[in-house]
Amino acid sequence: MTGRQHAEKLWSNLLELGARRLAALGIIGLVVFLAVGLGAYYLSRPAQEALYTGLEREDVSRIGATLKDAGIPFDVSADGTAVLVSYGRTAQARMLLAEKGLPQSSKSGYELFNDLGSLGLTSFMQEVTRVRALEGEIARTIQTMKGVKAARVHIVMPDRGSFRREQQPASASVVVRTEQADDMGSAQAIRHLVAAAIPGMKVDRVTVLNTDGTLLMSGDDGANVSTGKMASLERVVGREIQDNVRRTLAPYLGLGNFEISVAARLNTDKTNTSETIYNPESKVERSVRTVKETEVSQNRSNQKPTTVQQNLPNERVRSEGGDNSSEDNQRREELTNYEISSKTVQTVSDGYSIKSLSVAVLVNRSRLAALVGGDQAQANIDARLTEIEQLVSSAAGFNQARGDQIKVAAVGFIDDGRMMEPAPPLSFVEVLMRQFGNIINAATILVVATLLIWFGLRPAVTAILARPETEQGYDASAPDLLGEAAGLEGEGVAQLEPATVPNLIEDLTGKLNRSPQKKLEQMVEFDEDQAAAILKQWLHQAEAA
Repeated sequence: MTGRQHAEKLWSNLLELGARRLAALGIIGLVVFLAVGLGAYYLSRPAQEALYTGLEREDVSRIGATLKDAGIPFDVSADGTAVLVSYGRTAQARMLLAEKGLPQSSKSGYELFNDLGSLGLTSFMQEVTRVRALEGEIARTIQTMKGVKAARVHIVMPDRGSFRREQQPASASVVVRTEQADDMGSAQAIRHLVAAAIPGMKVDRVTVLNTDGTLLMSGDDGANVSTGKMASLERVVGREIQDNVRRTLAPYLGLGNFEISVAARLNTDKTNTSETIYNPESKVERSVRTVKETEVSQNRSNQKPTTVQQNLPNERVRSEGGDNSSEDNQRREELTNYEISSKTVQTVSDGYSIKSLSVAVLVNRSRLAALVGGDQAQANIDARLTEIEQLVSSAAGFNQARGDQIKVAAVGFIDDGRMMEPAPPLSFVEVLMRQFGNIINAATILVVATLLIWFGLRPAVTAILARPETEQGYDASAPDLLGEAAGLEGEGVAQLEPATVPNLIEDLTGKLNRSPQKKLEQMVEFDEDQAAAILKQWLHQAEAA
């Protein structure tokens, strides 16, 4: 039988089922197809990741419209503030949205002035709009910084009064969400950015906080440093020293063969030191004073002798005795004033200093044994540890006078440094376990489809295609009745043409799977009177039964 004959036979069988049975089969097939398709869709639905979170409803609408136009499937979270896309489409979606300028958080920057008219706008509304626009622009700039995911800026502009002696300075507060909760690296930069963007703003009037309530930067007085800020600063300094030591030991020991722990104690006290230095070696004559004195004096005293002649008139007594003295004095005085150079140094320290440092390093003993080689004596291992301790001291900035402590010990690691070994390929069991969820989804789909077909489609098709009992009785008695009909005709049947009789007998005996209706049609076409006689005989038999 050719393919065309098969197709014609299938079409004739479908037509014999009738309109109701065909409609029932179509409905059942459609229900099964929809059930299997929906189950497969929801069970094999790919996992999604967040594209953007914390969005406004307007941004969600614009992003959804853009993704829909680009043919990228997406979903919105239950609260309507996040957009989700399937894995592998995140980068494409973000690049597409970046081209469109989304998310733009409209009316948060200078775009506020686009929709404002010049009429009916008071000075207060203009000032509020200006402050809002400035806050939005600063927040956008802060979000472009490395490590900052989101930012919110609040600005308090000075209210200038006419009868106020002192004006309130401008202030600002910035709330940021960073990748690390205690990231203080960008806080100082944020303060300078905000202070430079607002007229009359000082750096100490800007406060920077984190979303978890951690105060990152506030004020300009070192005495106002909080305990949390001190702890965060100590962690940052300890992490930097730890990174320096790790970079030093990694080429020597290899990653996974050592562990470092650093504890740093800091001193944030403000120090003011004034010092005056005089240099006696460096002198310059300022003034010279010279005084010279010369003194010459002579003293002579004559005394007459006491004699009788003194009493005689006109008698001159010659005084030959007496004292003579002479004095010659000379004095020279010289005074020189010098200008001695001096230097005054004033040092103000407003940062922090390391009060003490403690570093502990654990080294894998097996790695040291491999470095030592065959001679694994304790002396050789101690020599290696001493060398490692010197490297750590140099990398950490060890200062013995400051009271720093460094301890290096060789211990046996549990994993024995196997972290650097190449990872073996995944085994079949591991791959199977990783894909276990997908396998369960596929098996569930197959089970559901099998159950629907076996318990739903199969019984329904069987019930629809089942023949009525009257047809089955006719099909069983059709050969006998045809034989009786042939006996009633007798010679009429014998007189049939040789080309016609074999076709009728072949149709009635060789193809029993054909329907009784088709057989009856052939009998009617052959001889209407004989067919009517056979039908009458069947009716009489049914009444007798």
